[in-house]
Amino acid sequence: MTEWIDLAWLAVCCALVFFMQAGFALVEGGLSRAKNAINVIMKVYLGTCFVGLLFWLAGFGLAYGDSLGGWIGTSQFAPTGQTSLQAMTLLYQGMFATIAVSIVSGAVAERMRYGTYLAFACLLGLGVYPVYAHWAWHPQGWLKSLGFIDFAGDGAVHTVGAAAALAGVWVLGPRLGRFGRQGEVRDIPGHNLPMVALGGFVLWLGWFGFNGGSVAGVASSNLGTVLLNTHLGACAGGLGALAFMRGTGRPVLLSATINGSLCGLVSITGGAGSMSPVGAGIAGLIGGALCTWGAEWIRRRRIDDAVDAIAVHGFGGVWGLLAAGLFFEGDWFDPQRVAVQALGAAVAFGFSLTLSYLLLRGLDRLMGLRAPTLNEQRGLDYTEHHELGYPEFQEARGRLNMESST
Repeated sequence: MTEWIDLAWLAVCCALVFFMQAGFALVEGGLSRAKNAINVIMKVYLGTCFVGLLFWLAGFGLAYGDSLGGWIGTSQFAPTGQTSLQAMTLLYQGMFATIAVSIVSGAVAERMRYGTYLAFACLLGLGVYPVYAHWAWHPQGWLKSLGFIDFAGDGAVHTVGAAAALAGVWVLGPRLGRFGRQGEVRDIPGHNLPMVALGGFVLWLGWFGFNGGSVAGVASSNLGTVLLNTHLGACAGGLGALAFMRGTGRPVLLSATINGSLCGLVSITGGAGSMSPVGAGIAGLIGGALCTWGAEWIRRRRIDDAVDAIAVHGFGGVWGLLAAGLFFEGDWFDPQRVAVQALGAAVAFGFSLTLSYLLLRGLDRLMGLRAPTLNEQRGLDYTEHHELGYPEFQEARGRLNMESST
């Protein structure tokens, strides 16, 4: 009976994590301009399709197959004839791979060629994410063998995804008009903040499956504490962002508040199963403030992340791994554990950044990475997809521009 309960719970968690893709589409689409809304959402949608198939084909085997020296999996490619639990486990892990890829789609929004993005999404989901997942999660993985803690993916999902996003915006360069000649940052506001807020709530809901599905079993696990920690991390992250904005005299922005909550969720993902609610609250609070400060710090360095994904998932992911060591329940601030966590965070960021940069440079030479300037000005919805997200509004604006020019 317990086995069936565990299977049913894992099925629910798979659905919740899949629903997070809708959250990414809403947040990233809303934070983009109207002329690029379709493009951003299509990247999330078809990225899910490609990575889902490729993870079954080879990604799961690379991550969880028989270990070759703790470095890579060598079996379970394109598996068939599995038990229900085995198939559900593969499905659940595949959802994690799609989340890592979706982190990139928002950061590089509004200037990357669609076909090249999909090619990179496939390479990231097949050649970067599974390798680090093997190191961190496989019982014989070399990081796992050191005692590394990454309960639900602060390293494998969030830090890896954020480092790939940083490589993407680094190679692409900023959007047209984002920075002035004197280094000033020019705002490029998103077109639909209510849509962003809805996406934030959808991601918050999905995170209960993201963390809750990583428990060993429903009846004998600390599932309740994991879910409570998840909720407290989100709440504290929003309040941390609020405290930073109020304490520094900045306006209280909806987008920054939502990103603060999301960073709070990221901040407790690595240690949700090994932290007390007190530790989770502290981790989330610091994460929310860190994300709000980090987004501005990144912009000051003329790095154009369209949705602040690097601050949310990169700053939050690295901090979450450190927090898992700092606030380990019953043994806070153990230096050896914190050192292992710092190593795992550095490896995740450095490995993903380096390999992603090389892959993107190669794709740039083969396919071209950046959309032509005229396409970027017109919007990638029309030039890449021949559709408009808001046809009445955009066509009316186009007619107005033509009339004013004549």
